[in-house]
Amino acid sequence: WHVRAWGRRVLAEARKALAPRYPAYAEYAPLAPGAEYAPRPLRRLEAGAGGAPQLGPLNAEHDGAYLADPRNPRWIAKPTVAYLWARTAACGNCRAAIPLLKTRWLCKKDNKRVLLTMAARGSAVAFGVERDVPRNGGNAAQSRAHDAQLGAGTMSRAGATCPCCGAVTPMADIRLEGRAGRLGAALTAVVVDGPQGKEYRRPEDAELRAAEVSREELEALYAEIPFGLPEEPLPDPKTLGFRVPLYGFDRWSKLFADRQLLALGTFVRALRRLAGEMNDYPDEWREAMLAYNAICVDRLADYSSTICSWQNGSEKMGHTFARFALPIVWDYAEVNPLSSASGNFLGALDWVARVIEHLQSAAAHAPEAEALRCSAIEARPGEFDAIVTDPPYYDAIPYSDLMDFFHVWLRRALHGLSPEIDAAFAEPLGPKWNPETNDGELIDDASRFAGDKTRSKAAYEDGMARAFQACHAALKPDGRLVVVFANKSPDAWETLAAALIRAGFVVDASWPIQTEMQTRQRSQASAALSSSVWLVCRKRAAAARPGWDNRVLADMRGNVVLRLREFWDAGIRGPDFVWAATGPALEAFGRFPAVRKADAPGEAMTVSAFLREVRRMVVDFVVGRVLAPDGSAEGAAGLDDATAYYLLHRHDFGMGAAPAGACILYALSCNLSDSALAGPFDLLARTGARAGGEDGGEESGAGGGGAVRLKDWRRR
Repeated sequence: WHVRAWGRRVLAEARKALAPRYPAYAEYAPLAPGAEYAPRPLRRLEAGAGGAPQLGPLNAEHDGAYLADPRNPRWIAKPTVAYLWARTAACGNCRAAIPLLKTRWLCKKDNKRVLLTMAARGSAVAFGVERDVPRNGGNAAQSRAHDAQLGAGTMSRAGATCPCCGAVTPMADIRLEGRAGRLGAALTAVVVDGPQGKEYRRPEDAELRAAEVSREELEALYAEIPFGLPEEPLPDPKTLGFRVPLYGFDRWSKLFADRQLLALGTFVRALRRLAGEMNDYPDEWREAMLAYNAICVDRLADYSSTICSWQNGSEKMGHTFARFALPIVWDYAEVNPLSSASGNFLGALDWVARVIEHLQSAAAHAPEAEALRCSAIEARPGEFDAIVTDPPYYDAIPYSDLMDFFHVWLRRALHGLSPEIDAAFAEPLGPKWNPETNDGELIDDASRFAGDKTRSKAAYEDGMARAFQACHAALKPDGRLVVVFANKSPDAWETLAAALIRAGFVVDASWPIQTEMQTRQRSQASAALSSSVWLVCRKRAAAARPGWDNRVLADMRGNVVLRLREFWDAGIRGPDFVWAATGPALEAFGRFPAVRKADAPGEAMTVSAFLREVRRMVVDFVVGRVLAPDGSAEGAAGLDDATAYYLLHRHDFGMGAAPAGACILYALSCNLSDSALAGPFDLLARTGARAGGEDGGEESGAGGGGAVRLKDWRRR
């Protein structure tokens, strides 16, 4: 409750300064259907002494009896939830400001359909809101096509279509405009909370003025904050997952609109002022209160960048890290941090407090934990009974670059709190890969090696082996290493397995455990795994001798088939099922420092070749279950590769759109490639939309080509 109490103090302090920047309005209407009444214009609610909007004065004209009847019109507060913006770029033909919109759907539900309208007014664009948009009366496919056309924005793969003259400005020109600092933004609509849910309206003139923040105002605010505005640079534009630098957003401050910078700076200033009010608290408590509330500010920042989007299906704010990347977002949403809707500061405070309560309960009887900042390859011989690690995921996520989004705000909020915190945040950005010491965050990202993919891959593979060798040295003789891993890439698994074997480990047990939230964007619109495979490893006997591939494969099949039945009965399917078999398979392969080929004694069986055998065995198992659900055809063999793939795909995805990642994995498991299936075999066709939703690629606004589908036999 201390965290909640001090967090509310931060909010109260920030609200006093920010209330004029987030005006609230009231509408004159009844709470229930009644007699006709004369509508009145929206009225702005005046802020009280603490900055909270006051509804009472507007309804002072009505007595209690009048207000008790819900059929009587009265002033109803409709606080702002979010402001919806579109980036703008100059038309290459008429020079009008093109609103860069991916979609014009503001809300798209079965029972609620709201559309943003556009009308050209000379060289300007006027926005409006259309409610109760009718449906097309055709079938489901026709309805989807009609809605896609009706709600189409201005963005396509070709570029941006000007609403004023119809000319298309190519994507390359938009990038040039961005790098020249000429991308603007237009406020298109305002989302408010009404008695029956979210409502959408055009912005008022006062709201347009409230969004305008001068550079002088920002500089004056950040002069009170250590290190000033977050002008630290973003990584190289070629960095994995970073698209925003291609459009001129090359500093962290540029990911935020001016009002967002004003709000975040105001919360940081309010937080730092708390330190002077906590003189009665012990130092440890004071540090804890400020640190926990700094996390709330960080969470607010996640919902307060121009990478956030409005979720028109669930009618709520999206956050910056809907996936582990920073893509360009054309039509973004700006949260009202003072509101009570999703993404506000109070919500961040509640989440942080709930996590603290959970961790206090979970750690009540646990030994005291210690967090150290050090390298995984530092020598700590024979100290540990167990080491649990969730290693970097190959070429999937650039954690050390993404973490700087939060690092720059924590550094400003917590500076001077303690010598330990100042040491941790001494550098402007978080620690990165250091080529001189050959140490740092371990991912396969060629941008860290001047674009050299071979060097990047070699550094990752060597680094994984060195890290596991350090784990081997740090464990007691009977200690255990637990590795948590989830990746769709065969190369990633091959590297992991090879590094474990090279370090002297053998897999002792393994389990697929569901660890990922299925509500996250990446799970809904891709082939993201929902399970992590947990590998429990022990030290391989020093006297272990090389094995032979025929015996290893026989042992592996006997062990894996039993586990596959367990996994199938547990409901594990898709890519998760393929990788769930990897752990049990490695129990057989990892017992030997090397595995030789029985028919070629001078050659060794590679981890890659072994895992290909595993994947194909999984395919045969699944195909057998598809052909005979009772298991009577388990391990079906004799089918050619293309037929096996077809059955796998048809079973999991039918004839609809399927995530390309899962299909590539299935193709590899059948000794095929997706290009061969689309070319010579003529089984697959790429679609324009992603599986699982209509959210398209960042540059197209209409589809990123992230899905494939089986071709109908009549179209082959």
